[in-house]
Amino acid sequence: MLCLGFPIKSNSNIIVSVSVSPCSLRPILHRSHPSPSPPTFPQFHHFQIPLSSMASISQAITATTNPYLNLPHPSQTRSSILRLSHSNSRRILNNIRVFAEHGNSTSTSAIDFNDPDWKIKFQQDFESRFRLPHVTDIFPDSPPIPSTFCLKMRTPIGKNIPGHYSLDEEWHGYINNNDRVLLKTINYSSPKSAGAECIDPNCTWVEQWVHRAGPREKIYYKPEEVKAAIVTCGGLCPGLNDVIRQIVITLEIYGVKKIVGIPFGYRGFSDKELTEVPLSRKVVQNIHLSGGSLLGVSRGGPGVNDIVDSLEERGINMLFVLGGNGTHAGANAIHSECCKRRLKVSVIGVPKTIDNDILLMDKTFGFDTAVEEAQRAINSAYIEAHSAYHGIGVVKLMGRSSGFIAMQASLSSGQVDVCLIPEVPFNLHGPHGVLRHLQYLLEMKGSAVVCVAEGGGQNLLQNTNARDASGNIVFGDIGVYIQQETKKYFKEIGVHADVKYIDPTYMIRACRANASDGILCTVLGQNAVHGAFAGYSGITVGLCNTHYAYFPIPEVISHPRLVDPNSRMWHRCLTSTGQPDFI
Repeated sequence: MLCLGFPIKSNSNIIVSVSVSPCSLRPILHRSHPSPSPPTFPQFHHFQIPLSSMASISQAITATTNPYLNLPHPSQTRSSILRLSHSNSRRILNNIRVFAEHGNSTSTSAIDFNDPDWKIKFQQDFESRFRLPHVTDIFPDSPPIPSTFCLKMRTPIGKNIPGHYSLDEEWHGYINNNDRVLLKTINYSSPKSAGAECIDPNCTWVEQWVHRAGPREKIYYKPEEVKAAIVTCGGLCPGLNDVIRQIVITLEIYGVKKIVGIPFGYRGFSDKELTEVPLSRKVVQNIHLSGGSLLGVSRGGPGVNDIVDSLEERGINMLFVLGGNGTHAGANAIHSECCKRRLKVSVIGVPKTIDNDILLMDKTFGFDTAVEEAQRAINSAYIEAHSAYHGIGVVKLMGRSSGFIAMQASLSSGQVDVCLIPEVPFNLHGPHGVLRHLQYLLEMKGSAVVCVAEGGGQNLLQNTNARDASGNIVFGDIGVYIQQETKKYFKEIGVHADVKYIDPTYMIRACRANASDGILCTVLGQNAVHGAFAGYSGITVGLCNTHYAYFPIPEVISHPRLVDPNSRMWHRCLTSTGQPDFI
């Protein structure tokens, strides 16, 4: 039996006690019935990590808390499999993207492509890693009951037979447990193709399937016994209220009567001054008409043991966590602790990051709204620059590790001349620097607009080593730096330049979700509830190739999703701006 642990060094006083153990050793991909025999439980190793550092340790948590990454498949000897990397910096063999195995951070063995069965072994390994943790892993005798979610008729649930609708015929709106969504849809013929994601040097097509989201015909919780809680962590993001609203509405359709909100993130589990907020359809009916979060947000919080203690005391057996990578790492730790204590609690994540930097997903909620609202700032910068003599407008947008907002906003606006993102290094000074190009733009067209992501060019700024409550490095203001360096440069060469700087960050975060995000939030909230009633835990829901799917949390938090500088979308952005390479 395998017990895992890892040391984390921290100066924080807020710590998380995490117990790591595989909740089940059964790598069953297609689940129709609970296990006939109970699983064997290993001993648990305890260690402590700062909750405020969740964002920075998500990769470590991934490596230790997902048993399907590190345990051998019972039907075969597991070969060393390389794991898909979305980072351009991790490319080897030209544009071949490889799979880095989480189970061993010190050594990585390549796939033996001479093995004629390597493709089958790869797919088996993928299936075992993407198997969804289920309540029957801990409670193999947990009986499934007919779903109380049926849209064919709204007859009240019978008192004598909880969870049963008297239907004249079967409703065909359920998702089969064996339904899958294809993760990769492009068959690249060469690793040199733009944006190619290849496993082997020949760019062999290998099918990778993830679990389709939606309501199941059988559920593992009786609605009258459920107490559900919702918590929103991290910073604000458009669409938070939309997700809260849909979770509450869908829970009530299932028949749940006890629904509460935990105020101000994980902090609400321990702060005695913060009381849980009763939620119902009447309470949440119109909250989507405004931005922010009805429950409030905060970073950091108590230890995992304290949070699970609070869940036990409150009688909560469904927890919906809205947050980014760090918040999901915390949710995964909570799930693991519940497994250790043999608690029948479903912990479901809903990825909330305005930066759109969650792995394997088309997009996260709030992103479309952020791009749309960024247009206002870019248009204002363009008008200021175009109306001034030698005007230059500088706009800083969100994007700590990923430049998706800056890229998409620049592409859609058509008014940006220079787009700078964290994934693509650039120089300000020198014959091929940004400033020299701005001088060329002033000479040619009389004005220029620069759009920069907040995480771009941090190598040009002084590192303060400071961190926020979530453990994120506090960045220097690259927008102010570019503004100051631009003024200095043109002053030194004796050319007049009128530089204006706009930072719309908090205006964008606090606004109401647009129509596109409103739809996304609605479906994410519904599918989160469907996943909980289906008995899954330690999972998150997201949009994958236009379909909604469930993912094990460790698979989406190992590192941020990044813009591929060799992708067609980045090439389209460069074509739109007309900018050169600034190296």
